[in-house]
Amino acid sequence: MSRRRYSLVQQNAAMLALMFLLFELAAAGAVLGFLMLPIARRSADDLAGLMVLAAQTWNELPPQTRADFEAELAQSHQLVLRPDIAQPPDDGRRHRPYLYFLETALDRRVGQPSHLGHEIVAGEDWYWAAIPAGERRIGVGFRHGRTGTDPVSAILAWLALGLFSVLVVAWWLARRISRPLADFERAAASVGRGALPELLPETGPRELASLARHFNDMARRVRELLAARTTLLAGVSHDLRTPLARMRLALEMLAKKPNPALIARLDADVEEMNRLIGALLGLARGLESEAATDIDVAALLDELAAAARQGGAQVIVRVAAPMHVLAAPTALRRVLSNLLDNALRYGAGQPVELACENYKGAGEEDAGGCRIGVLDRGPGIPEEQMEAVFLPFHRVEGSRNPATGGTGLGLAIVRQLARANGWEVRLAAREGGGTAIRLDLPARHRPT
Repeated sequence: MSRRRYSLVQQNAAMLALMFLLFELAAAGAVLGFLMLPIARRSADDLAGLMVLAAQTWNELPPQTRADFEAELAQSHQLVLRPDIAQPPDDGRRHRPYLYFLETALDRRVGQPSHLGHEIVAGEDWYWAAIPAGERRIGVGFRHGRTGTDPVSAILAWLALGLFSVLVVAWWLARRISRPLADFERAAASVGRGALPELLPETGPRELASLARHFNDMARRVRELLAARTTLLAGVSHDLRTPLARMRLALEMLAKKPNPALIARLDADVEEMNRLIGALLGLARGLESEAATDIDVAALLDELAAAARQGGAQVIVRVAAPMHVLAAPTALRRVLSNLLDNALRYGAGQPVELACENYKGAGEEDAGGCRIGVLDRGPGIPEEQMEAVFLPFHRVEGSRNPATGGTGLGLAIVRQLARANGWEVRLAAREGGGTAIRLDLPARHRPT
């Protein structure tokens, strides 16, 4: 038989209600023990003293003044006297705690056991005590309404009201906490079913808002990956169709008459397809993890610039001071190589500058990070396309010719590698013309 599982709302509500109930019981015990019981004993002792004093005073007064004294006593203190009353018997009737305190106080003041008698007069409860005065016993009585306070009932009513309030508040708090988690559960379930996750409201307590924010980041990343997959498949089908058509035509022509030019074209088409497939594999491998090592940034930039100069490019390296970063070496080299190739391709033959400076990101205590810039003097990128250039197969250059526009995967690989390693790549127009791409590596960063 499976064990019943309670919801988070039920568990939190029960836990909060139990904690509040224990707190109320402790508070009620403290109030009862340190406040109400001492006050009740003191009040009972005062009443006992007044009853003894009233009986003794009445006994000592002249007979002609006793009626006035009884009237004043009844009006001012709500006490009634009965001369020559017998000691009330203990009939086993249970009194309220206050009346037991009163009996104890009377015992102490008269020096002998006292018991309160009970009777009903005109539908109202009366209590009587036989107070010794001289050679006689004088009955002193009072109505139930004179000591009508009932602290036990008051405490029980307080506990009942408090428990009801606690249950309502606990249920509301539990719902407030669990509602975002329920939304998160539904969103996660939708992801498990392969649907696009809906963004969650980033509200509520700090931890839940942070959880919603991270989930929304993941949801946006999933949407981007799905969009990139669609674009990738469409781009592959488009870019492979042209060389395949040329290859089919060349094969038909070769079947009729061999021609070295056709063979060379076939070889070029195969190389173009191989280059495209290599770029796609590079994009697919973008999320592979790699151990971080200490990298000399100046040496890496000099190495990349030297390789580019061998091909006739003009590359300038500017590093203000020796700088080392902790990063994945292959990923960093690949990112910088793609950025440099992109700058050389669209730099209009002008020198490309590789720059490096200290960088302090948000929340960092020192400037231990590194900002690497790849700066060109090409025609630049329109403002509305600065984010789109990071999408697979997007080309600012309008043609589909790989010789002039590339495969359209270079910056997509850069963005994917940067995100996988916790770096940030930004693109902006360069003052004086051209494009500036900056790669920020946070201080003491270690890839996850």
